[in-house]
Amino acid sequence: MKPYLFSISSHPDTIHVHPLEISFLKPAIEFSQYDYLILTSKQAVRALSQYKYDDYKEKQGLCISKATAQSFKDANGKVLKIGTGYGDNLSEIITSYPKNTKWLYLRAKEVASNFAEVARSCGYCIDEIVVYKSSCSLNIKTIKITQKAILIFTSPSSVKCFLKHHKLKENYRVIVIGKTTAKAIPPYFKPIIADEPSIESCLKIINSL
Repeated sequence: MKPYLFSISSHPDTIHVHPLEISFLKPAIEFSQYDYLILTSKQAVRALSQYKYDDYKEKQGLCISKATAQSFKDANGKVLKIGTGYGDNLSEIITSYPKNTKWLYLRAKEVASNFAEVARSCGYCIDEIVVYKSSCSLNIKTIKITQKAILIFTSPSSVKCFLKHHKLKENYRVIVIGKTTAKAIPPYFKPIIADEPSIESCLKIINSL
């Protein structure tokens, strides 16, 4: 039986359940005011496509993970640095630059990490602009989960949407893409955390179960 993958991204070796409906916003942005972009998801990269490429083509992006960086590269973006998949790591990278460096964080309406707030509290210049929002999809509400299923979650939002309509049964195995997603799992259930923040890394765990 293939594992259930609750993710915006699909994979051929899984039963893909799209957990979220994404709505893109287009607030006015003066890209010329900033030195670098901060991108923490593929959706943030997609939101950029709503703007004129010439307006931001020279802006390098600090990407939270390899997957986000690849998405940005595919959109002809220039990658500044790649994080380890966690907001805490982005804070470390940001604070390695001069405090007068101006960052633009293109984000979702709801985010799991407060790294930008932490960096600002230390005197760093980070503006946050919401470029997309998400809501739980109909797919996650109607999906039927088999007994002894393996569930893979790739974001805290995917966990929250699942728990709105389903319960984590004792005979389920749960794999999460990282520590931030693991925190969204109820305390009575112990998930397995992938070694790297990628779907491929989650799938590798299944072979050892």
